[in-house]
Amino acid sequence: MSSARILFGFHAVTVRLKTAPQSVLEIYVDGTRRDQRMRQFIDRAKEAGARLLDSDELRLQALAGTHRHQGVVAKVVPAPIAASLDDLLDAVDAAQEGAPLLLVLDGVTDPHNLGACLRVADGAGVHAVIAPKDHSVGLNATVSKVASGAAETVPYFMVTNLARTLNELKERNIRVVGAAEDAPRTLYAAKLDQPLALVLGAEGLGLRQLTRKTCDELIKLPMAGAVESLNVSVASGICLYEAVRQRGA
Repeated sequence: MSSARILFGFHAVTVRLKTAPQSVLEIYVDGTRRDQRMRQFIDRAKEAGARLLDSDELRLQALAGTHRHQGVVAKVVPAPIAASLDDLLDAVDAAQEGAPLLLVLDGVTDPHNLGACLRVADGAGVHAVIAPKDHSVGLNATVSKVASGAAETVPYFMVTNLARTLNELKERNIRVVGAAEDAPRTLYAAKLDQPLALVLGAEGLGLRQLTRKTCDELIKLPMAGAVESLNVSVASGICLYEAVRQRGA
């Protein structure tokens, strides 16, 4: 039980029940709530064989660490994922279902931003999100809630040395493209329909110097207004969906 973590909210817990029901240890639900949405959720949980426990608001809030739990809190163990980034990329190559598409986050420490980035990555069909261990937030209940289930479907790899990992991606013929405000050309002039790792930094700080130097190319988003930069999850969405568009998806 020591490796268990918390998920909360209807969507995050439902996705886990759908994708890895064996990883759900128990689900605490608001014993006073029996509206249609809760009844439907309980039916799904029972079908998945989950252990259901009626609880009260104080217990739910203590477990979730927030009052925004929607009356649903689950204790889960990590869902099965590829053992390593190399294993995942080997599987992508073997499946021959299109060029790898990766999102790399350099210095994103806010759980709300990470959750939003994972949600965008899931929508765009990203194979994995990569971040450095020392300059990033890990997966937690807030991330899972904001991600609306994407934290359960998108592999998230935290690596010891980001620059080395980027160089290893380049050895696999994956082009590493970073976003920077002072880049020489815009996103829309870049070729993104090949094996690709898009690298974005935290809002305001941008990419660290070594990360910049390791990129094959730097691109920028055209900014026509007064603001100088966009939230990293918004920028991620714009960049990833331009790659999706170029790939003809």
